[in-house]
Amino acid sequence: MYAIVEIAGQQFKVEKKQEIFVHRLEGKEGSKVEFSDVLLIDNNGKVNVGTPVIKGAVVSARILEHMKGDKVLVFKKKRRKGYQKLNGHRQYMSKVLIENILEKAPKAAAKKEEKPASAKATADKKEAPKAAAKPKAAAKPKTKKPASAKAPADKPAVKKPASAKAPADKPAAKKPAAKKAAPKAAAKKTATKKDDKPASAKATADKPADNATCKKEK
Repeated sequence: MYAIVEIAGQQFKVEKKQEIFVHRLEGKEGSKVEFSDVLLIDNNGKVNVGTPVIKGAVVSARILEHMKGDKVLVFKKKRRKGYQKLNGHRQYMSKVLIENILEKAPKAAAKKEEKPASAKATADKKEAPKAAAKPKAAAKPKTKKPASAKAPADKPAVKKPASAKAPADKPAAKKPAAKKAAPKAAAKKTATKKDDKPASAKATADKPADNATCKKEK
Protein backbone atom coordinates (compact mmCIF):
# COMPACT_ATOMS: atom_id res chain seq x y z
CA MET A 1 0.00 0.00 0.00
CA TYR A 2 1.35 3.40 -0.96
CA ALA A 3 0.10 6.96 -1.39
CA ILE A 4 1.12 10.12 -3.20
CA VAL A 5 1.09 13.08 -0.82
CA GLU A 6 1.89 16.77 -1.15
CA ILE A 7 4.16 17.96 1.67
CA ALA A 8 5.50 21.54 1.84
CA GLY A 9 4.94 22.12 -1.89
CA GLN A 10 6.48 18.80 -3.03
CA GLN A 11 4.86 15.50 -3.98
CA PHE A 12 6.19 12.24 -2.48
CA LYS A 13 5.35 8.57 -2.95
CA VAL A 14 5.22 7.22 0.61
CA GLU A 15 4.68 3.84 2.32
CA LYS A 16 4.38 2.76 5.93
CA LYS A 17 7.61 2.92 8.01
CA GLN A 18 9.41 4.92 5.34
CA GLU A 19 11.76 7.81 6.12
CA ILE A 20 11.78 10.80 3.80
CA PHE A 21 13.43 14.21 3.78
CA VAL A 22 11.18 17.20 3.21
CA HIS A 23 11.50 20.98 3.48
CA ARG A 24 11.74 22.28 7.04
CA LEU A 25 8.46 21.83 8.96
CA GLU A 26 7.23 24.00 11.82
CA GLY A 27 6.76 21.24 14.40
CA LYS A 28 9.33 20.24 16.98
CA GLU A 29 11.40 17.04 16.87
CA GLY A 30 9.37 14.04 18.02
CA SER A 31 5.99 15.69 17.35
CA LYS A 32 3.32 14.07 15.17
CA VAL A 33 2.16 15.56 11.89
CA GLU A 34 -0.75 14.80 9.56
CA PHE A 35 -0.90 15.52 5.84
CA SER A 36 -4.38 15.76 4.31
CA ASP A 37 -3.40 16.61 0.71
CA VAL A 38 -3.49 13.00 -0.51
CA LEU A 39 -3.67 12.78 -4.29
CA LEU A 40 -3.71 8.98 -4.80
CA ILE A 41 -3.91 5.79 -2.74
CA ASP A 42 -3.11 2.27 -4.02
CA ASN A 43 -4.42 -0.42 -1.66
CA ASN A 44 -3.30 -3.79 -3.07
CA GLY A 45 -4.33 -2.95 -6.62
CA LYS A 46 -7.37 -0.81 -5.72
CA VAL A 47 -6.51 2.67 -6.88
CA ASN A 48 -8.34 5.68 -5.51
CA VAL A 49 -7.62 8.92 -7.35
CA GLY A 50 -8.58 12.29 -5.90
CA THR A 51 -10.19 15.21 -7.75
CA PRO A 52 -7.71 16.70 -7.01
CA VAL A 53 -7.61 15.50 -3.38
CA ILE A 54 -9.19 12.42 -1.74
CA LYS A 55 -11.69 13.60 0.85
CA GLY A 56 -11.06 12.19 4.33
CA ALA A 57 -7.70 10.59 3.46
CA VAL A 58 -4.82 11.32 5.83
CA VAL A 59 -1.15 10.35 6.06
CA SER A 60 0.18 10.48 9.62
CA ALA A 61 3.90 10.88 10.31
CA ARG A 62 6.40 11.85 13.01
CA ILE A 63 9.28 14.33 12.80
CA LEU A 64 12.55 12.61 13.66
CA GLU A 65 14.96 15.55 13.39
CA HIS A 66 15.66 18.89 11.79
CA MET A 67 18.82 19.08 9.73
CA LYS A 68 20.58 20.67 6.77
CA GLY A 69 20.98 19.10 3.36
CA ASP A 70 24.27 18.55 1.51
CA LYS A 71 26.11 21.62 0.29
CA VAL A 72 25.31 22.77 -3.22
CA LEU A 73 27.76 24.99 -5.12
CA VAL A 74 26.35 27.88 -7.11
CA PHE A 75 28.88 29.19 -9.66
CA LYS A 76 28.31 32.28 -11.83
CA LYS A 77 30.50 33.57 -14.63
CA LYS A 78 30.36 36.10 -17.49
CA ARG A 79 32.85 35.45 -20.25
CA ARG A 80 35.18 38.22 -21.39
CA LYS A 81 34.09 40.34 -18.40
CA GLY A 82 36.35 38.98 -15.70
CA TYR A 83 33.28 38.12 -13.54
CA GLN A 84 33.23 34.91 -11.50
CA LYS A 85 31.27 34.13 -8.33
CA LEU A 86 30.99 30.97 -6.22
CA ASN A 87 28.34 30.48 -3.52
CA GLY A 88 27.52 27.52 -1.31
CA HIS A 89 24.00 26.63 -0.12
CA ARG A 90 22.64 24.09 2.40
CA GLN A 91 18.86 23.62 2.43
CA TYR A 92 17.03 23.39 5.77
CA MET A 93 15.26 20.00 5.90
CA SER A 94 13.31 17.74 8.21
CA LYS A 95 13.56 13.94 8.48
CA VAL A 96 10.07 12.38 8.70
CA LEU A 97 8.89 8.83 9.44
CA ILE A 98 5.62 7.74 7.81
CA GLU A 99 3.52 5.89 10.39
CA ASN A 100 0.14 5.21 8.76
CA ILE A 101 -1.97 5.82 5.62
CA LEU A 102 -5.73 6.13 6.15
CA GLU A 103 -8.32 6.43 3.39
CA LYS A 104 -11.04 7.56 5.84
CA ALA A 105 -9.76 9.06 9.05
CA PRO A 106 -12.10 9.07 12.10
CA LYS A 107 -11.27 12.70 12.88
CA ALA A 108 -12.47 13.81 9.47
CA ALA A 109 -15.83 12.06 10.09
CA ALA A 110 -16.18 13.83 13.46
CA LYS A 111 -15.54 17.17 11.81
CA LYS A 112 -18.28 16.49 9.26
CA GLU A 113 -20.75 15.81 12.12
CA GLU A 114 -19.84 19.10 13.77
CA LYS A 115 -20.52 21.16 10.67
CA PRO A 116 -24.35 20.63 10.64
CA ALA A 117 -24.54 21.73 14.30
CA SER A 118 -22.78 24.99 13.46
CA ALA A 119 -25.08 25.42 10.47
CA LYS A 120 -28.12 25.08 12.78
CA ALA A 121 -26.72 27.73 15.11
CA THR A 122 -26.36 30.17 12.23
CA ALA A 123 -29.92 29.36 11.08
CA ASP A 124 -31.25 30.07 14.58
CA LYS A 125 -29.46 33.40 14.59
CA LYS A 126 -31.13 34.35 11.33
CA GLU A 127 -34.58 33.34 12.68
CA ALA A 128 -34.18 35.46 15.81
CA PRO A 129 -36.63 38.39 15.76
CA LYS A 130 -35.26 41.72 14.69
CA ALA A 131 -37.04 43.37 17.65
CA ALA A 132 -34.03 42.53 19.82
CA ALA A 133 -32.14 45.30 18.11
CA LYS A 134 -31.64 48.49 20.08
CA PRO A 135 -34.55 50.92 19.72
CA LYS A 136 -33.76 54.02 17.80
CA ALA A 137 -33.50 57.27 19.74
CA ALA A 138 -36.72 59.28 19.75
CA ALA A 139 -36.69 62.03 17.17
CA LYS A 140 -36.25 65.46 18.73
CA PRO A 141 -39.12 67.92 18.07
CA LYS A 142 -38.19 70.69 15.73
CA THR A 143 -37.84 74.06 17.51
CA LYS A 144 -39.86 76.79 15.88
CA LYS A 145 -38.48 80.29 15.77
CA PRO A 146 -40.65 83.09 17.31
CA ALA A 147 -42.82 85.06 14.90
CA SER A 148 -41.12 88.30 15.93
CA ALA A 149 -37.90 87.12 14.38
CA LYS A 150 -39.47 87.12 10.96
CA ALA A 151 -39.39 90.35 8.95
CA PRO A 152 -42.83 92.06 8.71
CA ALA A 153 -44.28 91.55 5.26
CA ASP A 154 -46.92 94.39 5.39
CA LYS A 155 -44.63 97.42 5.78
CA PRO A 156 -45.48 100.19 3.27
CA ALA A 157 -42.77 101.07 0.82
CA VAL A 158 -41.02 104.36 1.65
CA LYS A 159 -41.49 106.94 -1.09
CA LYS A 160 -38.87 109.57 -1.81
CA PRO A 161 -39.96 113.29 -1.75
CA ALA A 162 -40.91 114.82 -5.09
CA SER A 163 -38.29 117.60 -4.74
CA ALA A 164 -35.54 115.06 -5.06
CA LYS A 165 -36.61 114.19 -8.57
CA ALA A 166 -35.26 116.29 -11.45
CA PRO A 167 -37.97 118.49 -13.09
CA ALA A 168 -39.05 116.98 -16.37
CA ASP A 169 -40.61 120.19 -17.86
CA LYS A 170 -37.50 122.42 -17.99
CA PRO A 171 -36.75 123.62 -21.51
CA ALA A 172 -33.50 122.47 -22.93
CA ALA A 173 -30.87 125.21 -22.98
CA LYS A 174 -30.08 126.30 -26.54
CA LYS A 175 -26.54 127.13 -27.51
CA PRO A 176 -25.94 130.53 -29.18
CA ALA A 177 -25.63 130.33 -32.93
CA ALA A 178 -22.08 130.45 -34.15
CA LYS A 179 -21.10 133.52 -36.16
CA LYS A 180 -20.76 132.95 -39.83
CA ALA A 181 -17.21 133.78 -40.88
CA ALA A 182 -17.47 132.40 -44.38
CA PRO A 183 -19.12 135.46 -46.06
CA LYS A 184 -16.29 137.79 -44.97
CA ALA A 185 -13.67 135.53 -46.39
CA ALA A 186 -15.58 135.30 -49.64
CA ALA A 187 -15.93 139.11 -49.70
CA LYS A 188 -12.18 139.54 -49.28
CA LYS A 189 -11.52 137.18 -52.13
CA THR A 190 -13.89 139.07 -54.44
CA ALA A 191 -12.30 142.39 -53.41
CA THR A 192 -8.86 141.19 -54.22
CA LYS A 193 -10.06 139.93 -57.57
CA LYS A 194 -11.64 143.32 -58.37
CA ASP A 195 -8.42 145.09 -57.41
CA ASP A 196 -6.39 142.81 -59.62
CA LYS A 197 -8.50 143.41 -62.67
CA PRO A 198 -7.79 147.15 -62.93
CA ALA A 199 -4.10 146.46 -62.63
CA SER A 200 -4.26 144.17 -65.61
CA ALA A 201 -6.27 146.73 -67.52
CA LYS A 202 -3.61 149.40 -66.83
CA ALA A 203 -0.95 147.07 -68.08
CA THR A 204 -2.82 146.54 -71.31
CA ALA A 205 -3.38 150.31 -71.63
CA ASP A 206 0.35 151.03 -71.23
CA LYS A 207 1.35 148.58 -73.92
CA PRO A 208 -0.10 150.63 -76.86
CA ALA A 209 1.70 153.75 -75.64
CA ASP A 210 4.96 151.98 -75.72
CA ASN A 211 4.29 150.81 -79.26
CA ALA A 212 3.54 154.38 -80.27
CA THR A 213 6.79 155.69 -78.87
CA CYS A 214 8.69 153.04 -80.69
CA LYS A 215 7.12 154.03 -84.00
CA LYS A 216 8.04 157.74 -83.47
CA GLU A 217 11.65 156.93 -82.82
CA LYS A 218 11.84 154.96 -86.03
